[in-house]
Amino acid sequence: MRETEQTETEKTGTCDVRLREVTEGDLLVFLEYEHDPEAVRRSRFTPRPRDAFLRHWRERILGDPGCFARTVTVDGEPAGNIGSWWEGDQRYVGYWFGRAYWGRGIGTTALTAFLREERVRPLYAEPFSGNTASVRLLEKHGFEQTEKIRDGDDGHLLFVLHTVDEPEDKDKDKD
Repeated sequence: MRETEQTETEKTGTCDVRLREVTEGDLLVFLEYEHDPEAVRRSRFTPRPRDAFLRHWRERILGDPGCFARTVTVDGEPAGNIGSWWEGDQRYVGYWFGRAYWGRGIGTTALTAFLREERVRPLYAEPFSGNTASVRLLEKHGFEQTEKIRDGDDGHLLFVLHTVDEPEDKDKDKD
């Protein structure tokens, strides 16, 4: 993990949204968010059992210097996570937020701040095609859909960001 400190603070409505390094204490919060039934339905991501989840985070994310992960906080509380990693020669970004933080502009604020620090381009994302909030969030930040991908019975979309741009202000507080 990079040894950097994110000090950017942005106001989203009345919320103080920040990025910081992931701590061990964040992991159980992330586990709870990953197991939320509505989040599972929207993402089409099968949640990992507790031990597998913790091992994945400790070894494959926090233990891999090629991964860059941040905890997203809202008013000091962990609201989710955002990170990037390598798959072959492609750099991907992904995020996961607790349901209480959906639809409040927090994703827009967090991804904007994250993209200021993660400067690798092109940068890829692969959301479930039915996750319209995630698709809209990526599009606001300049990601462009390049193809549709089948993953079992589910369709995912491959998005790519080629440049470092600020998101459109349109619907900023609606993701």
